[in-house]
Amino acid sequence: MTTAVARKTGPGAGTKRFRKNLALLLMCIPAILFFLVFNYIPMPGIYVAFINFNYKAGIFGSPFVGLENFRFLLMTGDLPVLIRNTVLYNLAFILVGNIVQIAMALMLNEIGNRRFRKVSQSLMILPHFISYVIVGLFAYNLLNFEFGVLNTALRNMGLAPLKIYSNAGAWPFIIVLTNLWKGAGYGTIIYFAAIMNIDVQMLEAAEIDGANIFQRMRYIMLPSLKPTFVILLLFSLGGILQGNFGLMYNMVGARNQALFATTDIIETYVFRAMMSNFNFATASTVGFVQSVFGFLLVLGANTLVRKLEPEYSLF
Repeated sequence: MTTAVARKTGPGAGTKRFRKNLALLLMCIPAILFFLVFNYIPMPGIYVAFINFNYKAGIFGSPFVGLENFRFLLMTGDLPVLIRNTVLYNLAFILVGNIVQIAMALMLNEIGNRRFRKVSQSLMILPHFISYVIVGLFAYNLLNFEFGVLNTALRNMGLAPLKIYSNAGAWPFIIVLTNLWKGAGYGTIIYFAAIMNIDVQMLEAAEIDGANIFQRMRYIMLPSLKPTFVILLLFSLGGILQGNFGLMYNMVGARNQALFATTDIIETYVFRAMMSNFNFATASTVGFVQSVFGFLLVLGANTLVRKLEPEYSLF
């Protein structure tokens, strides 16, 4: 028995596994290169957050100022509002998005016509590839006070038009719904792929035993989607302090003070500050704080998941 184990774990075992999984490893190369080029190689650039950046001297020739650049955030009187808006929007995106995506994936799985299901998949994922600039243009033509589609319809019905771009309370719902419309299809495909991995024989056995579709969803499909949900949740928590600048800027802009109470996030505030006094060090400081906070949050959440459900943790 010891000899058999030695053969499986001997010097040639690694080579055999490498050859066996060569196709999968080759498929991973683009993703590895992506993260290497865009995430790991630029990491020394975080040093910019601790210097008074000078264009002529460069990054490592500029004077070191320690934590001086961090005063930009600490001295901001609106920091609690910025953090609140950023975190609450991301929580809404994560929770509402995942619930809708799971529901859509379950419904998509119940479509019997294979051709119609493929068409539905294509139509659902299409908004994911639409630029935020186009999304903002759609919203403006729909919600504009003077000639927007919504207010034009209200006027034609004899009703008073709505000043949506002056109503801060309406925008959290508009932003969340817009993000849901744009990203729900992509997340649905991920969950649908997880459903496809469920053992068909288990579903058939449950159906034979008298379980209806809702019982099969509750007791078989949803528990099977739990690992996917936990992994996606952990990945999302890493960017909970990073707002969706593209969505916010193109939907409401960065200078509409009437909407600051509910739409101003960290990224839009930094954008305004950089417009008046551009400084690489300040922007890098904000990114550094967001990354550290996200990293610590992911570590904490992963530790909690590892204690509750060890097989679902990232590491």
